[in-house]
Amino acid sequence: MKINNRRYLGNKFKLLPFIKDVVDKECNNIETVADIFAGTGAVASAFFDKKLITNDIMYSNYICHVAWFKKEKFSEIKIKNIIMKYNNLSVTTDNYMSENFADTYFSLDDCRKIGYIREDIEKKYNNKEINSKERALLVTSLLYAMDKIANTCGHYDAYRKNGIYNKHLEMTFPEINVKCNNNNMCYNRDTNILINDIEADLVYIDPPYNSRQYCDAYHLLENVAKWEKPKVFGVAKKMDRTNLKSEYCTQRATKTFEELINNIKARYILLSYNNMEKKGDSRSNAKISDEDIIRILKKKGNVKIFSEKHKAFNAGKSNIEGNEERLFLCECFKAEKKIIPSAINYTGGKYKLLPQIMKYFPNNVDNVVDLFCGGCNVGINLSSNKVIFNDKNEHLIGLFNAFKRLDEKYIFDTIFNNIKKYDLSLVAEHGYKFYGCDSSSGLGKYNKKGYMNLRKDFNKKFIRDDEYYVLLYLLMIYSFNNQLRFNNKGEFNLPVGKRDFNLKMQNKLKDFLHRIKSGDYTFINEDFREVLIDNLDENSFVYVDPPYLITTATYNESSGWTEDDEKDLLSLLEKLDRKNIKFALSNVLECKGKENSILKEWLNRNNRFKTIFLNYSYANSNYHKKDKESITKEILVINY
Repeated sequence: MKINNRRYLGNKFKLLPFIKDVVDKECNNIETVADIFAGTGAVASAFFDKKLITNDIMYSNYICHVAWFKKEKFSEIKIKNIIMKYNNLSVTTDNYMSENFADTYFSLDDCRKIGYIREDIEKKYNNKEINSKERALLVTSLLYAMDKIANTCGHYDAYRKNGIYNKHLEMTFPEINVKCNNNNMCYNRDTNILINDIEADLVYIDPPYNSRQYCDAYHLLENVAKWEKPKVFGVAKKMDRTNLKSEYCTQRATKTFEELINNIKARYILLSYNNMEKKGDSRSNAKISDEDIIRILKKKGNVKIFSEKHKAFNAGKSNIEGNEERLFLCECFKAEKKIIPSAINYTGGKYKLLPQIMKYFPNNVDNVVDLFCGGCNVGINLSSNKVIFNDKNEHLIGLFNAFKRLDEKYIFDTIFNNIKKYDLSLVAEHGYKFYGCDSSSGLGKYNKKGYMNLRKDFNKKFIRDDEYYVLLYLLMIYSFNNQLRFNNKGEFNLPVGKRDFNLKMQNKLKDFLHRIKSGDYTFINEDFREVLIDNLDENSFVYVDPPYLITTATYNESSGWTEDDEKDLLSLLEKLDRKNIKFALSNVLECKGKENSILKEWLNRNNRFKTIFLNYSYANSNYHKKDKESITKEILVINY
């Protein structure tokens, strides 16, 4: 079974060569593609070599996107065996499907079979016999099999009365592209809300064109996909679809579209919209005029229009001539990427230095490596959306991978539930007086008991994987200086701090989650010597912010960075330079009367490199530092 083996209004599968040709010729350096009205996912599938963000308000489309695009391990043999058993089923007992839909869109026997299969998929998932990817594969297979035999003309607004049920349910295995990007994201949200939380190089928009609501046309597939077993009514057996109605099918379409475009964060916007504005019956007429489309897009950037003849859908018998599918390509006016801080307060983080150092970084590079990523302050703010983040701290990388993988709602719910469970403060909700504290002395006195209980439970390691990293983040928030530190026994051992999960921290976490879920970001845990730089070429950039040899911090305690490490790193930079790969090195030449003689000698030997002195001191972020007026000579070294 292939992604295009499904009937769907407005399906762009036949237009993929046209769409791809426009993108290939007109758009440069595309690494991330967001298909925000993805439907069946046909257009998204044409960009399988990119980081994909898919979205659709219909759950029946979303669950298929998870099957086609979400990178998660699954057992092909297991799924094929389950499908084979389903195909050989003979079900004689009634269920939700047969009681509501028998001999309408499907025969009684097929309804019984559909209902049994869908219920069994859910049981297998709840019993952990299959994972979320395997569940999506099975539901997708079922939806496609239903669509193939449905007693309709392609949608579910009505069924053929006195239909002949000469086809019967037969599920097939979805042909998955195993090379899809590890970082693909699939959403099931209102597009105008989601757009505030994502970024991409190219945003593809294929909204409903006319008054035909997709939830009306595909209510039955939506019903089976969600499997909430709602009451159905009317001849067409539809459930309540109020929350699925799209404003793009109403008189508010133009205003809704303008709000969407204004909030898009991308270099290119590609809009599909046909020229049915004043053709066909009133239901077929396009809701947004060409004049409004061009006016709205031109406020965002420079607009080009491409067209190709295309047969329009019409429920009647009329043959509308001259119909064209148009692509409106908007190359957005260059906007600076919003600079955001990391969600964690990692010692040595470069957030405050970004205005000084980022102006020296190259633009339009294909591959970026943040070799000692720490809190990721630099990598997440680079112009490139494709970055490899590396750090030797396995807990740090585990935390970032969890943030990338876990749903935002789950993360915040887990945080707030455990704040309540351990009776920790939440000043954002109750204020300082509620806890008998004030802002100057902090919240440590109140939080100590709950924090120590949380730390004790965390260190027992009886926490399931998803929750483990959220609780690690919570510990960091309530710990001394919001740091990350484990002892030799592998136990988190920082004492309680003065702060809590205040509004500033909540907003930092939200922005950080949105950014790492939008970018084509990979987080790895390697010694810097093991990172594969041989795969890099002249279109690459490596940012290097190692532990500083002459300073001490939590990541550099107990000889965490030695002279041999320093020499090996500098040799690596020379290797990058010989390969014509751009690099930028952050370091310090002098601190508290100490001098990095190894670095100084290396710079003298490689005097073709440019050394930039920065105006900044880490006095406030280094808790070991007693003389806060000591001069630190922070530098940035670049080879381009």
